[in-house]
Amino acid sequence: MIPARLAFIALETTGANPLRDRITRIDVLEAEGDRVATWSTLVNPQRSIPEFIQQVNGIRNETVVDAPPFAQVAAELADRLHGRLLIARHARFNYGFVKSEFQRLGKSFRADVLCTVRLSRKLFPAHQKHKLDSLMIRHDLATGDRCRALTDVHRLWQFWRLLQRDCGEEALAEAVRQQLERPSLPPHLDPALLDDLPESPGVYLFYGDNDALLYVGKSVNLRQRVRAHFASDLRDYKEMRLSQQVHRMHWHETVGELGALLLESRLVKECQPIHNRRLRRSSDLCTWQWVQVVPGECRLTLVSGQAADFVRSEGLFGLFANRREATETLREMAAAHQLCPIILGLERPARPGRPCFAHQVGQCRGACVGKEALGVHSARMLSALTKLKLAAWPYPGAIGIVERDELREVEEVHVVNGWRHLGSARSETGIQQILLGQSGQGRFDRDTYRLLAAHLGKGRVRVRLLSER
Repeated sequence: MIPARLAFIALETTGANPLRDRITRIDVLEAEGDRVATWSTLVNPQRSIPEFIQQVNGIRNETVVDAPPFAQVAAELADRLHGRLLIARHARFNYGFVKSEFQRLGKSFRADVLCTVRLSRKLFPAHQKHKLDSLMIRHDLATGDRCRALTDVHRLWQFWRLLQRDCGEEALAEAVRQQLERPSLPPHLDPALLDDLPESPGVYLFYGDNDALLYVGKSVNLRQRVRAHFASDLRDYKEMRLSQQVHRMHWHETVGELGALLLESRLVKECQPIHNRRLRRSSDLCTWQWVQVVPGECRLTLVSGQAADFVRSEGLFGLFANRREATETLREMAAAHQLCPIILGLERPARPGRPCFAHQVGQCRGACVGKEALGVHSARMLSALTKLKLAAWPYPGAIGIVERDELREVEEVHVVNGWRHLGSARSETGIQQILLGQSGQGRFDRDTYRLLAAHLGKGRVRVRLLSER
């Protein structure tokens, strides 16, 4: 069933960030059946409009100097939108600005929101473009001055009526239902929390009875991921069980995906949530170290994560949760490459000069009894280990991995030294505070190593050299 009371809304703003920028124009088209009414007002943003924004939408500083501030039009806007389904192009953008303006006045604003871009994608999946201009051209709808927001709400109204006519009420109602469908929330959670969730990267935390931490997760879109948790609770037993236990939710926004990954890994290891298993810290972390016994002959030694020099060493292979995992990996490698278990330290010889069992069954080339030179065996062993080789820290000291969100105009620097994530900061002062305390911060962690090695290896991150050793 499609809601009968609709409000098509279009805004002009001083920028793209609802937390910092302000509205400069509001246009609303109210529709109920065939009855339509429009309302439009300029808004004084009480700050200067950037020059490039003035060129884009034609609203200049002198245009709004005598316009009312949002506080003076808030009551009328709330009255016009009350009880209506909000329809807009990129609806979350428009809704985010309206909601932020009301929040600055200490007032709450909530509404169901429908995005015409998503609606068009759903109903016309064969088409590639779904922005308003593309819809106008494709569906031969009336056009006008593109910079006038009031024109946009009339275009949206035209597009809506076209959908009713060409797609049919049933198909349109189903597309609307899917977009507005709310997840099955845990009984203890406030439904308003879903509206507060940002569509940005970050980490979310679910708490249960007695404020016990149940789960830590991350996403590049917090709102979408958390909603997905509860939307699937009836189809997946684990999700259903978690959903029933959640009493409280909290989240941390990050600038980008790497920040979310690092924060999730740290919180899981520090807090040990009940439902997290994969990122738990391993207290028995170990690695194989390549040690030269004599020139041309090398052996492997298992060293603990605390004893290994992950910064300088070039001869470390593999990161293992415990000794058993390390040993099993080495056994598999020996079998695959016909290496000698005695030379690898995996088997004791029955007596001096006696071949290993693998050689007796044709799975070792005989280094244990002199049939293969130890130097040749060492070379083959090193070749087999190549895929497990750990990278030595490639910088002279601490670095900052910079993540920036151009839309929100925020930047975060992840301070890293010797594959240890020391902390993240959004200011130079914060970076220096992390560096001053780095000697007592962080410990080597294999999940963090893998994250950092992957991102640095791709060469797609901006790196700042912060200090030398």
